[in-house]
Amino acid sequence: MKNFRHQHQRPKKNTLIVGREAIIKALQEGKQLDRIYMQSTVHGTVIDEIKNLANQYLVPINKVPVEKLNSFNVSNHEGCIGQISKIQYQDLQQIISFVVENGETPLFIILDGVTDIRNIGAIARSAFCFGVHAIIIPDKGVGSLNEDAILTSAGALEKIAVCRVNSLMKAVDDLHLNGIKVYASEMQATKTTQSIDFTEPCAIIMGGEEKGVYPALMKICDESFSIPMVGDFESLNVSVATGIILYESMRQRKQ
Repeated sequence: MKNFRHQHQRPKKNTLIVGREAIIKALQEGKQLDRIYMQSTVHGTVIDEIKNLANQYLVPINKVPVEKLNSFNVSNHEGCIGQISKIQYQDLQQIISFVVENGETPLFIILDGVTDIRNIGAIARSAFCFGVHAIIIPDKGVGSLNEDAILTSAGALEKIAVCRVNSLMKAVDDLHLNGIKVYASEMQATKTTQSIDFTEPCAIIMGGEEKGVYPALMKICDESFSIPMVGDFESLNVSVATGIILYESMRQRKQ
């Protein structure tokens, strides 16, 4: 089995957009970027334009020291390097409409604060295997869906729809407006996976292992649930927990 723990390879040069004007042009032409690495000390009207466009197209900006930019081994970066996305992000409402029009019962996974790309890759793999229609991620506070993430997902990230949104709170509101219930996995919840009806149109929020689901997001969920365990242990790995939950959802839907 390959060990992905230390495989943080430098992005290939043909996946990079180098320089301020090149990034502006790429964004204006609708090219999907995974993120923009911006030197923390740069400023000016062109930088403001990049920030505005990035916000418009939901592209995260990582403020980094110049040493980080220099490590990409490209010249004349002008304090800005964009990385072309390996994932083609989809519009959430379009995915919902597509699923419903096909006569299927919507099933979504929402990732809140999951930053480890190995966990994201493993979650995507389970999601694809167990019939999830799309993974919903925020534009900030989530691990980069780069080549390493795709590798750990065994290619699942290129096969399943991924929706990047600027607000998970708004995404939950949109799901509710479409008649989709939203459940949150919470270790302290009294209800368990078996007592949740996953045969209904639903979305499941999985929080990061350190902080869990954001409290404000938890408040607007329809229900929270936990995974029953025999051993008295702190918690399951988020990707393992997701796999267990999605297996239960598939089991219910196949009955």
